[in-house]
Amino acid sequence: MKKKQHDLVFWLFLAPAVIAFLMVILIPFIMGIFYSMTDWTSRPQPEGLQFVGLLNFIDSFKDISFIYSFLLTIVYTFVNMIVINIVAFGLALLVTSKIKFDNIFRAGFFLPNLIGGLILGYIWQFIFNMVIPNLPVISAIFPAIAESGNLMLATRDSAVMAIVIAGSWQYAGYIMMIYVAAIISVPEELFEAAKIDGASSFKNLIHIIVPMTAQAFTITMFLTLVQSFKQFDVNVSLTGGGPSTQFAGSFIRGTELLALDIYNTAFTANSLAESQARSVIFFIVLVLISLLQVRRNKKKEVEL
Repeated sequence: MKKKQHDLVFWLFLAPAVIAFLMVILIPFIMGIFYSMTDWTSRPQPEGLQFVGLLNFIDSFKDISFIYSFLLTIVYTFVNMIVINIVAFGLALLVTSKIKFDNIFRAGFFLPNLIGGLILGYIWQFIFNMVIPNLPVISAIFPAIAESGNLMLATRDSAVMAIVIAGSWQYAGYIMMIYVAAIISVPEELFEAAKIDGASSFKNLIHIIVPMTAQAFTITMFLTLVQSFKQFDVNVSLTGGGPSTQFAGSFIRGTELLALDIYNTAFTANSLAESQARSVIFFIVLVLISLLQVRRNKKKEVEL
């Protein structure tokens, strides 16, 4: 009798989370797969939805802009992961090096993560357009930047790097806290033994800190991979997908990442079903890349 009561209480407490998961995640996901195989649109459809099979998926891969956004997102993700993790790990080493006001520094580095992506994009747009070109130091060293104004957002490559800079500034503080937790959990005895052996700070980093924080690298690489791959809000507010560039003989948006391409397909081109098909492709690719990345990092943990 007590076991039945215990099970009932267990399921009663679990029910809200299960219901929320079904209503917000699982059911919409299944419906999304269904809609991706129809001619779903926002326009009235007197005849109702028509099943078109894999046509939306085929049309997506025929679209040059989708292929470009896909490739650009992979490149952006790779660069962004490296930049964020290097900056975050460097900040973590700084704030755990027994400097004064370390807690203030931790809070300051983490603070940008609390700013919404849209607002952050507009802030950095103002910095790139108005602040940097008008700095006396920039004008003296790089007069071309001062003369051309918003040069950072004027070309495709520099605009992509602008997104990397803005995104890294926002997310590095959050990743830093994970590295901080891993570093302070390293046993102090290891550093004392290394000090007795005359090991330098660099050797401590390579032979103690990095191997002992290998699990943190697995977590942070996964988080930055997912965050970079689904970047949307900073992309919208900072560049809006521009400037235009040429790819495979067509002029397309030069900084339109995959999430923004899906959004524009749905709400600009009014191709809701095709947009949903691209979302399904997005999900499948992200899951596969995430699994491969986690598996590879787990192997690295064993090696370290």
